[in-house]
Amino acid sequence: MRNFKITIQYEGTRYQGWQKQGSTDNTLQGKFEALLTRMAKAPVEIAASGRTDAGVHAWGQVANFHMDTEMMPKELMEKINSYLPEDVAVISCEEVPERFHSRLNAKKKTYRYRILNSPVPSVFDRRYVWQLPDRLDVEAMKKASCFFLGTHDFKSFTSAKKSKKSTVRSIQSIEIERVGNEVVLTFTGDGFLFHMVRILTGTLVEVGLGKRNAEEMEQLLLACDRQLAGPLAPACGLALMRVYY
Repeated sequence: MRNFKITIQYEGTRYQGWQKQGSTDNTLQGKFEALLTRMAKAPVEIAASGRTDAGVHAWGQVANFHMDTEMMPKELMEKINSYLPEDVAVISCEEVPERFHSRLNAKKKTYRYRILNSPVPSVFDRRYVWQLPDRLDVEAMKKASCFFLGTHDFKSFTSAKKSKKSTVRSIQSIEIERVGNEVVLTFTGDGFLFHMVRILTGTLVEVGLGKRNAEEMEQLLLACDRQLAGPLAPACGLALMRVYY
């Protein structure tokens, strides 16, 4: 049985996230497993580097699966793409060692969040941005973001219910820049909790709107209380950009 690593791009607008669910077959994992199982004529399971939420996009999601096939990676990629809908594509495929696992072997990830900071909506980018008409103070947001760098307990910044799993994560960088009429936030860290990037973004936006002071971020981290942090930013502005191994 051979192990294949693929890099996937998808527009997440019409999908209920990556992870397959019993209540719907409209998930990316479900679509891939159904397709690969049909190709292999045997059950195939696929694992991704992480579970993107419903409506979240990916420029560089990484997944792996084991399949008994004689096809070479390039041929396999072309075959998969011939069956995929137009909003999903495999952009690379390679054979990897048996023990490689896309989630367990990942070292860090980069996510990008796009905010259209304009009172004028964008017809063509509406599926990829969060539109905010009031001008954001980017410098204040940068100052606030510094409190999140390093290793912290991010319990205040996850929607996950009570769990025995650790909520400690390390963020290596948060870049915030104004590009034309957009404010783009780029997060790189060793891993992110459920809704973590979207809640961090929502909280930083409150700082940018003058609703919070940058110094409050330290207390939010220490409080470990989701109710005290900012709102959950819409899924449409978020994209998984790259997974590092």
